[in-house]
Amino acid sequence: MTTVSVIVPVLNEAHQLADVLASVRRALKDVDELIVVDGGSTDGSADIATRFASVVLHSPPGRAVQMNAGAEAANGNWLWFVHADSELLPSHRKALESLPANARWGRFDVRLSGQQFMFTIIAGLMNIRSRLTGIATGDQGIFVRHDVFQALGGFPSQPLMEDIALSTALRKQARPCCLRPRLVTSSRRWQQRGVWTTVWLMWRLRWRYWRGEDPSRLHQDYYGR
Repeated sequence: MTTVSVIVPVLNEAHQLADVLASVRRALKDVDELIVVDGGSTDGSADIATRFASVVLHSPPGRAVQMNAGAEAANGNWLWFVHADSELLPSHRKALESLPANARWGRFDVRLSGQQFMFTIIAGLMNIRSRLTGIATGDQGIFVRHDVFQALGGFPSQPLMEDIALSTALRKQARPCCLRPRLVTSSRRWQQRGVWTTVWLMWRLRWRYWRGEDPSRLHQDYYGR
């Protein structure tokens, strides 16, 4: 039987968290679990999470730290890492049932929320790039077999690009299973900063990371000093 532990790292997401977690809970089966890891929210996010989650954990802030804490407490044979601004549907959970027996990890295609045509283009390019490179981002709902994740030692302890680092390590073992049901994720970072500004920023950060620059410095440039 396929059992899934969905792990959601949270930090001050109260404005949308109830809707997100409700969608996760509707998508999951009775044998699955929803683990929310709060990184020190001050807006009541942890209290909201208790209404939906199987377990609510508390950890220092940082997606890698929080997701590793959730994985350590998980019981499912698949770990599914979902951002707090993504929406799950039962079709996504059903797709996991169709994975081949030798599957080790994978991700979903994405669709950005909002009606701007550029969001469709950006999401399409994200999906194509991921299929070509075998690298996945957190927006794509990375899933990995529990034992494979443990053997790797989890997400590397870095403040940014932890998803790139994990999928790079996983790609050395196997190409990702790229599932078609599109996972809707928020377009808020493109809306807040502007589409072209955000696209240019993300490409520059990935280039600098590929060149070996310290993720701590990249984190400062992305989130502000």
